[in-house]
Amino acid sequence: MKETWLSRYFEKARYLTSAANLDQCPGDSGLEVAFAGRSNAGKSSAINTLTRNSKLARTSKTPGRTQLLNFFELDEEHRLVDLPGYGYAKVPDAVKKQWQQQIDRYLRQRESLAGLILVMDMRHPMSDFDCMMLDWAGACGMPVHIILSKADKLKKMARGKQLAAVKRSLGEYDVEVSAQPFSALKRDGMAELAQVLGRWLQLEEERE
Repeated sequence: MKETWLSRYFEKARYLTSAANLDQCPGDSGLEVAFAGRSNAGKSSAINTLTRNSKLARTSKTPGRTQLLNFFELDEEHRLVDLPGYGYAKVPDAVKKQWQQQIDRYLRQRESLAGLILVMDMRHPMSDFDCMMLDWAGACGMPVHIILSKADKLKKMARGKQLAAVKRSLGEYDVEVSAQPFSALKRDGMAELAQVLGRWLQLEEERE
């Protein structure tokens, strides 16, 4: 899918603020979409690729670096949110539990949240964390779009098999969900991701 003006719209993103809990989040107005994913799944890289800003979302060789809700403003009414990552993070169990409570509260109570982008490493999808997020989203009535990252690391046939397997497994969840391959390295899947975000954020199509 060819990149469009909508793909370029996200280049406007700028860092707004970080929050340790729901009370510290920006005003609950307008619309926002949150990115979630297991540590090392490529969540921050996906945000940076979407916005064409390699320094916007923090990336690190040490998984679990994102421990706050990080807000990025597109304009006064639209935001992207980078949620804490889980999985390989070398942090105490008590801290992980706090992160879970923080995300659960955010997903359940944030009125401006329009959808959730769930980032999974295409080579290792549907981890326990991924399943937990799908359960949460279903309980909250939150639509989910899955981007299967690092798709460039698999051959075409393997990518097709993984995508089909993920889509089959999604039938077990009571949630509105879609999925696509994605490569931050090659920008594959960018336009499709932008289209989903544009629909959730209610962005108008550019008039000729």
